[in-house]
Order: sequence, then C-alpha cells, then structure tokens
Amino acid sequence: MHHHQIVQSLAVKNPGHRKTSSFKYKRVFRFVTGCAIAAVLTACSPTPILVTDRYDPSKMDLKPAPAKLSSVRHTGPFASGESLNMTAELKPLQPSPVKVVQIDTIHRIIEIAPGVKFSAWTFGAQVPGPAIRARVGDKIRFSMTNRSDETVPGITFAAAPMMHSMDFHAAMVSPQDKYRSLAPGQTIEFEFTLNYPGVFMYHCGTPMILEHIASGMYGAVIVEPREGYPTKVDREYLVIQSEFYVKPDPDGHQIDGAPLYVLDSEKLRAAQPSHTVFNGVHNGMVKNPLPAKPGERVRLFVLNVGPSKTSSFHVVGTIFDRVWLDGNPDNQLRGMQTVLLGSSSSAIVELVIPEAGSYIMVDHHFANASQGAIGLISTIDKPKESELEHHNMEATAVPKEPAAASAKLAFESKCLACHSVGQGKKLGPDMAGVTTRRTDEWLTRWLKSPEKMLKTDLDAQALLKEYNNLPMPNQGLSDKEITQYLAYFHWIDAQAKPGKTGAAK
Repeated sequence: MHHHQIVQSLAVKNPGHRKTSSFKYKRVFRFVTGCAIAAVLTACSPTPILVTDRYDPSKMDLKPAPAKLSSVRHTGPFASGESLNMTAELKPLQPSPVKVVQIDTIHRIIEIAPGVKFSAWTFGAQVPGPAIRARVGDKIRFSMTNRSDETVPGITFAAAPMMHSMDFHAAMVSPQDKYRSLAPGQTIEFEFTLNYPGVFMYHCGTPMILEHIASGMYGAVIVEPREGYPTKVDREYLVIQSEFYVKPDPDGHQIDGAPLYVLDSEKLRAAQPSHTVFNGVHNGMVKNPLPAKPGERVRLFVLNVGPSKTSSFHVVGTIFDRVWLDGNPDNQLRGMQTVLLGSSSSAIVELVIPEAGSYIMVDHHFANASQGAIGLISTIDKPKESELEHHNMEATAVPKEPAAASAKLAFESKCLACHSVGQGKKLGPDMAGVTTRRTDEWLTRWLKSPEKMLKTDLDAQALLKEYNNLPMPNQGLSDKEITQYLAYFHWIDAQAKPGKTGAAK
C-alpha cells in the first residue's frame, strides 16, 4: 500500500479529518513513512533462517558397494531375516541399523480362490512376498538365490526354471549392477541405504516384467521416517492389492483332481484380470478379518502392485483421518473417503473404528471388488456373512471340466454384480437352477442377443418387467464362450441337492 493510501485509510476512520491542521497531517505522514522505512529495513536485515532439508542428497548414501554374484546357493528356508513380515499383521520395527534379509525365488502352486490352484512364481515361497520393515538410514543387506530349479515336496508339476531378479523401489542404486537377472542356482548379494520414508514395491525386474509380476513376484518394503511416525496407533496392517490373469492349463495338468491354472498371457496383455485380490487371496480377509476394537486407531499400509489396474481404496463405515501418499508423512491429506492408487503406488491410511461392527475394505472400482478385492476390519472374530452387505459373493468350488472352469472365472468377473448363485435375487435372477427352467436353446439365444429376445420372447419380456425394467446388456460373447457358460450352468445345477437350488425365475 502506498503512503498516501495509508493516510487516506486513516482519514476515513476519522470523519473529522478535514478540520485537522496541515501540521498534524504532516506528522501522520512522517510517522507512516518512518514506519514503512523501518519495516523495509527490518525485512532486509540479514537474520539467518536455518532450514534443514531431510532429503539433502549430499547427506544420503548414494555409493553402495558393488553387488556380488556367485554360484553358492542358499538351502533351507526360502526367506529369513528378523525384519521380515510374513502376514498382514505387522511386527514392531526391529531396532538394528543393518537389516540382513534373504528372499529366494521359487516356483510353487498357490491357491488364489477356493479350488483355483495357480502355478505361481514367488519370492520367499509366498504371494505376496515377505514384507521388509525398516527405517530411514537403515542399511538393507540383501541376498537372493534363484531356486526356481528346485521341486516342492508333494507337487508333481511346476513351471520350468527361468531367470529372475530383484528390483527394490526403495533403493537408490545402479539397476545394471544390483538388479541383474540370475540363472537358476545363482546367488546375488548387495546392500543399500534407505534414504526416503514410504511404502515401496519390490518385484522381479526380468523381462517380461509384466508376466513376472502377474505370476506373483512382488512384495513391500515399509520405511519409517527417521524420527518415527507423528501419530500413535493401536494396530498396524499391510494390505497389498494385485491382479491375477489365469486360465485352466491347456495341457490338462491337474492338482488333487481339479484343473491346474496357469497364466493367461492374452488376458494379461489386454489388462483383463480374472481375479483382483488383497494379499494374494480372493476374499481372504473376509474369512479371516483384521481384528480391531471400538475406539481403536488403525494404521493400514496399502500398496497397489497392479500390474496394470488402478485401485480406489475405501473402508465402508469410517473416514481416513490421515492419508500419507506413498507412505511419507510429508505428503499428508486429511479426512479422505478413498485413496486413488496407480500401479506401484501406495499410501498409509489411519482411521478410527467408531463402534462395534465389520468395516469392509474394498476397491471402489467395483469391477475390481467383484473379482475379490474385498476384506474386513472387524470387532467380531467371525462375522456372519448373512449380516454383511457384501460387494461380492464368496468364491465357490471349481468345476473340473476346463470349459466350465473358464466360464466360472468369466461369470465371477462380469456377472456377479447382478446375479448370485444360490443366494437369491439381485439386480437379476439367481442363476442356480437356470438349466431346469430354461432350455439350452433359449439360454443360447439369450446370451447371444438379449436385446433381440426382449422384442419377441414373452418369457424375456416377463423377466424384464419382474426385474424393474433393467435389461441385461449384450456381453458380446462368442459361440465358444456361450458353450462354456452353458457347461458352467449345468455344473452348478449338478452340484445342487434337492430342495437347495435357490429357486429364482
């Protein structure tokens, strides 16, 4: 503000200023001018303000020792180290400034949904791989043997041995030195210092990276700030979201009499997952909820590893009091309803459990939720499913016939939002018993072109009226896919016991 503007503003506050002598006016002007000059001089005074940059590169360890490669392989456990966490419930930070970590690669069969046994490539013989917990300034002393050439007891089939590697998003290192691909039987050792706090992804970096991640090769590194987190919580859990792209093995391999599932490369490249899950299992944290008590503050470390889809993480019934994007408290948001996470993005979210109940963790991209991205934080040990408004139906048994098994995956991906199997009507009819109510010829015409059926078929028109005039969209199914759906529907009805088919029109 100019001096004359300041004086005018003072004059406005004093309506009688016109009677003021010029002498008094000059005194006011000199006073204001003097104050202005003093303010300028004060602002320009060389008072040093010291600000410490916690991310000053000159204070970071950016020159780790070269990696060591050898043919001396690990034996025994596929993962070891006090800082490792094998489950969703996290252990307290281990205080040693050097974290010695061994995580080996191994091919094994995992169950991603009831009856869906998948030929996976893993870190530490589990999916997701073990989580590392450490602190800024800690050193990770890492070693890994490619043990993909080893057989797993009791498993008659596994994927062929192949090259694998390790890529830590938490590290600042030369990829050509530390992330090199290992042949089966080779071991790599390297170390690095953690320079930034966050929740970081690790994964196999061997081409094709897309296939290695989709086959199960990923995990998390949780790095606390040097001074710790600014809040206190009662419980801490890790939630990793990921996608599976599976199909029955074309070569007909089976596990315990059921089809073995293998990677579906075509769906993978098209980013059309068959399952989207939390912590490696379809609805796994519905059967085994994360426990909490009313009034407790819960901290969730959430990581979306993709490999291709975005997550909109939400917990039904509460609000995220704090959200630290990428797990760094410097990136704070307050009062968030959802957190948007791209592939390899993460966040720490803190929430309060307001009262007794079961709080549904869900990807609010509901197509993903319908494929299994759902879990519970619950004050009840074993919540009754009938008391939960599920965003998804619990996975059921799997048919042994490959065509029906393929259709089951497609049905759970595309149809569960509107139809159940034996659990009653939803937006559309319950599919249990459908082959006893309709002929295969009718179902074929309906699946091929429902819009044409609605113009001429009286039964189709009656269904439309019964279900609030919500027409079924044309799914663009091929003749082969329709044949598979019919096989699945017949399998469903073959499993039903008399009187328990879940009658629906």
